[in-house]
Amino acid sequence: MSTIGRLRRRPDFLAAAQGRRFHTERMSAQGRLRDPGETRDGGPAEGVFLGFTITKRVGHATERNRIRRRLRSAVAAVAAEAPSIGADVVVIARRPALDAPFESLVADLRRALHTVTRPAPPRSGDASRPSSQPSRRGGSRSGRGKGPEKGGMPSLSPTSKAPDGSTDG
Repeated sequence: MSTIGRLRRRPDFLAAAQGRRFHTERMSAQGRLRDPGETRDGGPAEGVFLGFTITKRVGHATERNRIRRRLRSAVAAVAAEAPSIGADVVVIARRPALDAPFESLVADLRRALHTVTRPAPPRSGDASRPSSQPSRRGGSRSGRGKGPEKGGMPSLSPTSKAPDGSTDG
C-alpha cells in the first residue's frame, strides 16, 4: 500500500504543472515524477504527493469546500491502489465535480493518477535527428485568427460598385 501525502508549497505545485496532464469534465490533473533523491519536509519523499486547486470561478467558498471534501474522500478510496512511484500530482477541480456521482469522481481520480504518474517511454533513435512530425508551434498561419496574412491592414475602400457608382448595393 502506498501513501498519499499533501503538496503544500507553491514551487511543488508549479513543478507539477510542467508534467503530464489528464482532463475530464469534472477535473484536470497535472503531475511529474520526482527524482529518487528528493526530500520533502526533511525526510525522504516516498509515494505520491497530491494537492488540490479549486478556484473561485468554481463557486462560493461553501461549494469549493464541498468539492474539496469530496475529492479528499475519493483520494482515500483510491489510496490503496495508488502507484508507489514518487510523484507530485495537482488536481484542478471543475464545477461538475460538485454534483457528479461519487463513483465517477473515484474513477476519474484513479485514471488521473495512473496517467500522470506513468513513466515516460524510452526515447528511441537519435535525439538529434529531426522528427517526421511537423512542429505544433509557428510555421503555418492557417485559420488561427492572427490578422492579415501579408501586406498590412486590409484597405477600407469598397471592392465592388453598383452600376450607378454607389457602394451600398
